Amino acid sequence: MSLSRLEKVFRTESSIGRESPSTEYRKALICFLTCGDPDLETTVDLVKAISNAGADIVELGIPFSDPLADGPTIQASSYRALEAGTTVSKAIECVEKIRRTLDVPLVLMTYFNPIYNYGLRQFAHDASAAGADGIILTDLPVEEAAQWKYAADEAGLATVPLVAPTSTKERIERISKMASGFIYCVSRTGVTGAGDILPSEVTELVGRTKSVSNLPVVVGFGISKREHVRKVLQHADGAVVGSALVDLIAKYQRTRHLLDQVSEFVRYLKG
Repeated sequence: MSLSRLEKVFRTESSIGRESPSTEYRKALICFLTCGDPDLETTVDLVKAISNAGADIVELGIPFSDPLADGPTIQASSYRALEAGTTVSKAIECVEKIRRTLDVPLVLMTYFNPIYNYGLRQFAHDASAAGADGIILTDLPVEEAAQWKYAADEAGLATVPLVAPTSTKERIERISKMASGFIYCVSRTGVTGAGDILPSEVTELVGRTKSVSNLPVVVGFGISKREHVRKVLQHADGAVVGSALVDLIAKYQRTRHLLDQVSEFVRYLKG
């Protein structure tokens, strides 16, 4: 059995070949940064630093001018990236450059509009050829995902959907049927952003998702500290850290300490 990069992150020897819900997986730290923030060349260096410091998966955000699911931190990073000239094509080129030296799984995260304008099948083909492993389309509901799912499957890309605290068990089951790679649980309603307290609904949401799917389940939104990561991983298979990392990049982006600061933070999260 040939495992994809994403499968290799989560799979343990005992979980390979198991198809039942509640399969136990290896735990993963997933780190998000915005492609092109502060520039594309630095993004390549940041991904290398994050991977070497212990990130198991890197989510690479393709900037969009109207990021409705994102809070001020990632909105600002998208603006900086767009101002620096980042486009969908250049983000794909960035993936290709990263892939020349790194085998870390890369999941692209963006919105449907830029991908639709690029062309669904063309984007799926180009992203896969560059070395991307999966895609998260933040604002694409399951009811309208069939065309994208076909293009992604054809290109060999995982489709990673979002489920929210407001999602019913029936809806999560429907979403899980189109999912591949892993399922992303949003820890709270609202937008992205670093937080101090993890909502109590997270455990219940992870449980509802695991009861209907055999895929790994990860949690994101509001995870900014080592203790958050530890708490999430008591129940989920992965923890996603985004805004806290993007804040750090914004703080040190024009200094020679950027890569050291980012690496130190990821090692701290990894524990």
